[in-house]
Amino acid sequence: MERRLSAILAADVVGYSALMEQDEAATFERLRTRRTELFEPEIARHHGRVFKLMGDGLLAEFGSVVDAVECAVSLQRGMAERNAAVPEEERFDVRIGINIGEVIVDGEDRYGEGVNVAARLEQLARPGGICVSGKVAKEVEKKLAFGFDSAGRQKVKNIEEPVDVYHVRMDAPPRRRILHKRGSARLWWALGVPAAILAAAVAVWVALYNPLSLPAPGGSSTVPSVAVLPFKDLSADKSLGYLGEGLANDVIAILSRFSDIAVVSRTSSFAYQGQEGDIRQIGKELGVGYVVEGSVRKEGNRIRIIAQLINANTGEHVWADRFDEAGTDPWALQDELTGKIVGAMTGEFGAIRKADYSQAWGKDSTNLAEYDYYLRAESQLNLYTKEGLERSGEISRQGLQVFPGSPLLTVELGWSHWLKAALLYSLDPKADLQEAGRLVNQVLADKNLSPQVTRLANWLNAWLLTLKRDHDGAVAAMNKALAAAPYNAFTLTDAGSIFLQAGQTEKALELTDAAAARDPGLSWFFNYVRGFIYIVQDKNEEAVEVLKTTEFGDAPLQLAVAYMRLGREAEARAAVAKMLKAAPTATIESWRQTWNFRDPSILDRAAADLARAGLPSGSPQ
Repeated sequence: MERRLSAILAADVVGYSALMEQDEAATFERLRTRRTELFEPEIARHHGRVFKLMGDGLLAEFGSVVDAVECAVSLQRGMAERNAAVPEEERFDVRIGINIGEVIVDGEDRYGEGVNVAARLEQLARPGGICVSGKVAKEVEKKLAFGFDSAGRQKVKNIEEPVDVYHVRMDAPPRRRILHKRGSARLWWALGVPAAILAAAVAVWVALYNPLSLPAPGGSSTVPSVAVLPFKDLSADKSLGYLGEGLANDVIAILSRFSDIAVVSRTSSFAYQGQEGDIRQIGKELGVGYVVEGSVRKEGNRIRIIAQLINANTGEHVWADRFDEAGTDPWALQDELTGKIVGAMTGEFGAIRKADYSQAWGKDSTNLAEYDYYLRAESQLNLYTKEGLERSGEISRQGLQVFPGSPLLTVELGWSHWLKAALLYSLDPKADLQEAGRLVNQVLADKNLSPQVTRLANWLNAWLLTLKRDHDGAVAAMNKALAAAPYNAFTLTDAGSIFLQAGQTEKALELTDAAAARDPGLSWFFNYVRGFIYIVQDKNEEAVEVLKTTEFGDAPLQLAVAYMRLGREAEARAAVAKMLKAAPTATIESWRQTWNFRDPSILDRAAADLARAGLPSGSPQ
């Protein structure tokens, strides 16, 4: 049983039952809107995660108690602003309680006294207020500008010992008490520290504590590092500064949840707010390879955002795009625009990864680091062709000769074996699947994996466990992969296939919807996953519509199944013929080796449809 220390935020609506009695439908809709437009984005922005929804309330977990308190204050201020803009009968008041303590980890859920105390504190909070435990107040009092009013020690339900209770005063700005980086440098000089000693101290700090520090040439591996500058306000009345800062804050918060990107903190990157300078110099000072900058402008009721990603080493533009949105709700606009910006930059097919591919292939083959081999292999893997997968495997093996035992290259090699079987290219699917299993087990035996390798290894393991009919184990592995990269749209989409086979159809659809919102450019992939979801739901017309938009993997075979169930046999046979042209060795047997539903009748019925549509039944020769 896993236990860990967490900050827990509990929130609920005051008088929810009475509001529901007055107007159930309208109350429910207003609550849903507050949750999606304010609570969920704000919690994510402060690096938290909602782990339980309870009708009129929620529970969220934070790794930092400072983030939890700042988030609670932002939530209450956001509620106050929204309440001021609506009639009194439509207003919600929310109570929030925060505790820090040990919790029991059970998949996505959290239990234990740490959670229970937070829930009791929430019940003690005033409407529109925040109540925290003494542990929380003591932890943050010197780190935040907020004040705390003691309510004494109080006995709460089901908790043996009385709890020190404090109410948060929200009359101070949400400002962390930290020194500006330039101010701290002047302090060192004021104390008379010689320049050489200061330089040595800074060098040691960077080497030991800076998560963005890069290995020496020819060293092991690194991940791309990014700094996000505040978006400039170019509106005529200079009224959009809040949006420029909010966008940058959101982009930082979301990028920080990607396991294969290192992000400079807001404190460091916002030190350059309002300054004009050479991006190469800024990148050098912050120690990053990429800088994100942009601008906001208002034209009528439309907001125009320009975002660009710049190579901090060369000053060249890697990617730039323009986003135009209309609307009167700045928070909704901010959320939508943030999703589009992050989606365009991140993931296996985003601008950052494409730039890294280019740089890796531009290097001399005698001077490749471990991560360069990975990038070269990944660039071929993501072609999803037979030749690309073979080439990806060759590159991974070459890298393992230089970096023996590398978990990153080992799991990448495992993926090439799995995909050869999954995409029906393999002449011996059983052997490829066994080798993928051997490689992923080798990686998972290492208890000190990076978040990036954790995501890749657990993701691959989820598929292999699915094929072994261990659906509960597959779901647990997939949840570990998602926890390592909760905003990666590509991983979210593929998780839909794992949950679908485990019998959680609605969860599968929910994951593809989340991916679609975060990265519309992945439509070819999430429509592929949705296709099989719709088939399982007997929504064959919907399945045809989405599967016609993609040719990924076995999409033609899924399309053939949907056509057969609609009585369109000629179109089903044409779809099978298209699949056989791309993968001549595909058979019903090889296809069945790459799917395994908890309910076996799903695959039995689909295989029968494919047999009638002309897919050969025997083993590949």
